[in-house]
Amino acid sequence: MSLFTSEAERLAEFPIARDSIFLAHAGVTILPQRVTKVMQDYLQEACLRMQEFPEAWRAVNETRAVAAQMIGAKASEISLLGPTSLGLSLVANGLDWQPGDEVVCYQDDYPANVYPWTDLARHGVVVRLLKPNAPGAITPELVEAALTPKTKLVALASCHFISGYRIQIDAIGQMLRARGILFCLDAIQTLGAFETRVDHVDFLSADSHKWMLGPMAAGIVYVREEVKERLRPTLLGSWNVHSPNFIAQPEITFESGGRRYEPGVLNIAGILGMKAGLELLLEKGIPEVSAQLLRLKTRLILQLNSIGFHFIGPADGPNASGISTAFREKSGPSVEKVYEHLTAQNISPSLRYDRAGQAYLRFSPHFYNTETEMDRVAEAIARTPIG
Repeated sequence: MSLFTSEAERLAEFPIARDSIFLAHAGVTILPQRVTKVMQDYLQEACLRMQEFPEAWRAVNETRAVAAQMIGAKASEISLLGPTSLGLSLVANGLDWQPGDEVVCYQDDYPANVYPWTDLARHGVVVRLLKPNAPGAITPELVEAALTPKTKLVALASCHFISGYRIQIDAIGQMLRARGILFCLDAIQTLGAFETRVDHVDFLSADSHKWMLGPMAAGIVYVREEVKERLRPTLLGSWNVHSPNFIAQPEITFESGGRRYEPGVLNIAGILGMKAGLELLLEKGIPEVSAQLLRLKTRLILQLNSIGFHFIGPADGPNASGISTAFREKSGPSVEKVYEHLTAQNISPSLRYDRAGQAYLRFSPHFYNTETEMDRVAEAIARTPIG
């Protein structure tokens, strides 16, 4: 099944598919044609006019609305900042932590969602690390068991970057909201691929360079309206601090809306590219994108199981995602050897390792990839030379 009306339309939007199979969207995505065109058009116009020309600014403000639509928020709750680690660090550093406060996180999450929280220990914050039975398998029950009367915030990823385990955002968020505990979400591995709403989330950060099909260092930071006064901006400049006529004032007064956390000039080219990527995904429909990703996952797992590969993480069900991560037993070429062979064939998965040093092939196709391409991947792997 395809979300395009024709193969010509698919290749026009994703020209990389003409002679390559790109399966690393959980790393750094390739860009759709429309995204690069929007960015190129902006840059060309910036040769002729000031970079902050009026039409560009209107598009920036429209991006807030498009991003808000994607996550079920208000445009005023969206700050246009990337990368993901910047937004997470703003949350970690902007709250009023007191010695003895507790934060819950996961040691084997992607480092961008670990270091901002473990660093709080130097301020006397107690860091409680979750220990799931399988990589990334963080359940509401596991989170609940880690809570104490001193828990101030729980910081989780919407999906584990290796296993592809997708958490139950609403169930966890509802539980935390009922206890008055803040919930911060690193949403980069689901936003653009699966429904990722903030109905029960206080903070969210995600760069656009993965499933949102956007450029690097353009992203969104969400801060729920009701908790903005609890999160003081830690990056200060002329854009987020009230500075009439660019004159510094004796007292710091923050601007309203998303500008509150944007200290200076914005990455307009990147933001416009991100907007184009988000609009493409909304045009196709996130439920339809999700369904296609799960179809590709099923096909890939079936094919690779037949040639001796095993997968970690859920293969189906509500915790499954677009990430499929495979390993093999000792027989046959190593995972590293298979990776080298695939890249030589213009097939691009990711090579990842766990804490124990186990090597994995991580496949993360997007909605424009096809089941036929999954078959070709399996055929290429089967032809990997042993020597």
